[in-house]
Amino acid sequence: MKKLLLLVVASIMMLAACSSGSKEGGNSGKSGDSNTITAWAWDPNFNIAALKLADESYNGKDEINLKIIENGQPDIVSKLNTGLSSGTMKGMPNIVLIEDYRAQSFLKAYPDAFVDLSEYVNKDDFAPYKIESASLDGKLYGLPFDTGVAGLFIRTDMIKEAGYTVDDFTNITWDQFIEMGKKVKEKTGKPMITVDPNDLGTIRMMIQTAGKWYLKEDGVTPNISGNEALTEAFRVYKTMLKEEVAGIHSDWSQLLAGFNNGDVAAVAQGNWITPSIKAEESQSGNWAVVPIPRLDLPNAKNASNLGGSSFYVLNVDGKEKAAEFLANTFGSNKDFYQNLVTKVGAIGTYMPASEGDAYKAEDPYFGGQATVTDFSKWMEEIPAVNYGMHTYAVEDILVAEMQNYLNGQDIKEVLNNAQKQADSQLK
Repeated sequence: MKKLLLLVVASIMMLAACSSGSKEGGNSGKSGDSNTITAWAWDPNFNIAALKLADESYNGKDEINLKIIENGQPDIVSKLNTGLSSGTMKGMPNIVLIEDYRAQSFLKAYPDAFVDLSEYVNKDDFAPYKIESASLDGKLYGLPFDTGVAGLFIRTDMIKEAGYTVDDFTNITWDQFIEMGKKVKEKTGKPMITVDPNDLGTIRMMIQTAGKWYLKEDGVTPNISGNEALTEAFRVYKTMLKEEVAGIHSDWSQLLAGFNNGDVAAVAQGNWITPSIKAEESQSGNWAVVPIPRLDLPNAKNASNLGGSSFYVLNVDGKEKAAEFLANTFGSNKDFYQNLVTKVGAIGTYMPASEGDAYKAEDPYFGGQATVTDFSKWMEEIPAVNYGMHTYAVEDILVAEMQNYLNGQDIKEVLNNAQKQADSQLK
């Protein structure tokens, strides 16, 4: 009986030891020794494709199993706000892609949720305007990804009908663009571009050429009334419509149809529009791209941005491996960026990559122009601005006020009204 009791006790002790070992191993896994890191991103043909390519290119010291979860950008914004506001970080990924215009709102609202990447990344290797949007209080929280460097894509055959060359449209002001556009419209019957009054991306591109934004340098205070760049941008926008240099589109499909069908002579967008332009094979050889026009203001540059995003690491288990993965790929690998341009068509903001052969390749569709080289050069000249907390909130106000302006209301009154609304809503 005594021997039987000893055997039972010994068995219980062994089971307890095994149970204890299993539990400890489980906690250890939750503490970050798992090789799996998760990433949230949108667009399987661009951002997610870039992450997959990075996974293939990774050659760091630690084994990484990257799990990419596709979410639409609005879903990511919603899930981040819901999860981070709960304070638990439960269900949050290791890596998340955030659009540059929204980054500051997340960083300021949830300062402890993101990992400082300053020790993982050399800031000087990236375009200064991208570092501005991904930083807070001198710390870098986002690893810059794609550039939204803007360009003016022009139909060389159409402008030739009006007696113009590519050089005539190079490094011009928006007012010069309007004057030449009037002649192009006269000779071809086509407007230069189309715009969507419910999406003020064109206004964003214009004001950044002058180094200004909807907000002051603190990224919080609305800067609308008395904003010279915004006043000038509104004037140019209205003039383009009045002179029929610009037509109107109401959605993305109409924008694409406009240039694919030959209904416009130019496109003013971020470089990411390139594949959509090249989708119409019949127009190969009839396109060129030049620097975006600038506002006619002191120190304005023929360089601007539209869109773009960066990768952020959340303060959850596995953060070190996530940061090392980004640093090893998007943060330092020039060969990876050559593949990124060739296979995905994404131009990163890692400036040393521009020395590679893929960046120097000539594009037959654009008449042999080395478009990636040119975009990379213009990228380095983009004025850095603080996109701040409320870019889209201010733009919602400006969309309505733009309609008032187009309907004849005085520009000062329009922007004063917008300022009052922003001051009231964005406290």
